[in-house]
Amino acid sequence: MKRNNHSHLPDLHSCTVAVIGLGYVGLPLAVEISKSKISLRSAKNLDRKVIGFDINNERLNELKAGVDKTNEINKEEFLLTNNLEFTSDNSILSKADLFIVTVPTPIDNNKAPDLTALKNATTTVAKAIKNRIHDTLPIIVYESTVYPAATEEVCIPIIESITSFACNKDFFCGYSPERINPGDKKHKLVNIIKVTSGSTKESSEWIDDFYGSFINAGTYKASSIKVAEAAKIIENTQRDLNIALINELAIIFNKIGIDTLDVLDAASTKWNFSKFLPGLVGGHCIGVDPYYLTYKSEKLGYYPQVVLSGRRINDGMSNWIVEQLVLLMAQRKINIGGARVLILGLSFKENCPDIRNSKVFDLISKLEQYHMNIDIVDPLICPKEVFKMSKLSVFSIIPSEIKYDVVIAAVAHDQFKGLSDLDWKNIANLNGVYIDLKGIVPKHISSFRL
Repeated sequence: MKRNNHSHLPDLHSCTVAVIGLGYVGLPLAVEISKSKISLRSAKNLDRKVIGFDINNERLNELKAGVDKTNEINKEEFLLTNNLEFTSDNSILSKADLFIVTVPTPIDNNKAPDLTALKNATTTVAKAIKNRIHDTLPIIVYESTVYPAATEEVCIPIIESITSFACNKDFFCGYSPERINPGDKKHKLVNIIKVTSGSTKESSEWIDDFYGSFINAGTYKASSIKVAEAAKIIENTQRDLNIALINELAIIFNKIGIDTLDVLDAASTKWNFSKFLPGLVGGHCIGVDPYYLTYKSEKLGYYPQVVLSGRRINDGMSNWIVEQLVLLMAQRKINIGGARVLILGLSFKENCPDIRNSKVFDLISKLEQYHMNIDIVDPLICPKEVFKMSKLSVFSIIPSEIKYDVVIAAVAHDQFKGLSDLDWKNIANLNGVYIDLKGIVPKHISSFRL
């Protein structure tokens, strides 16, 4: 990299942007940056080049053909892009001025942060900026969910070690948490306020102006990188705890003999009641982020109680649901071993093909322990991907030739919500059990609902 005494930041309007990781977060971001023609902040023309980088060549070939299996970007949106290049070629990254890292940050089997992809992406970026030949200094922005201080304690040291450059002298860093809600066509990237931050006042303003140039909803400049990281973590931790409360209430109301959704409808008539619904809590955010927060907290000597209590309740819901199912089956004298079970939905949420950390897999695992015969229907997910990951087979439509002993409505896809009373009745035997986890089975048909 060519350095000078008057180090300056890239041109906001004509910089080259590399988006590292083209999943649910990275692809919409790369597309929106390349679609933008005029800055919302300065009203100046934008002439940015975008490099969409991913190590998955199968994914890249699909994107080059204008196909997005995550269903976040349609063909029409691909046609609106300009100066967007998809690649797995590391050497091309050295052309970039701004690097935005959007790789997955899951948890491992011990529920500890798994930063493997983040570290690998950071290494890739470090090698790229080491080979840059520019008058301006590079900026690296992380959007991947991490615990507070991870950018400064994990990522920046990797860059400094590989490049021998110094942060805030030879390069700048920032953090801008992703707020993508997979499957949500209303709350899209440009319609959600973007939290931004930078490692210096100057870089913080540059990063804020960069996102502000194409985010319609505007931006919020956090006071530090750690604050921005923490904001992301608590958004989902708060939601996790709220759902945990409702899940616990569902268990209590079940014992009392009243319907949880009826109670919530009644309580919702008060102006300041927040209505959350019970259910399985999975996905790549709500079921993961609290563990990132507790990991950092425990490293500092404080062992969270409320946060982990909520996690235990939500992680234990599959067990409790299967217990209720087995009781119902016993009451109806349905043979448990060998029972035919239909599960509607496998993704972690409705109208979305994302199966990452879906708690429906936990439910299936618990049912298999009772030697039940399980069929799964999900019209949105990729059967090949599921089979590769779990050896489970998935149908795209409900088999019409089978009458099931048990029907579990696990995910509220529109296709399932559109079933008529007659459709629901035709799925199961006359003595069949309907387990409704999403409030989509007609109440007079369901045997049990959360």
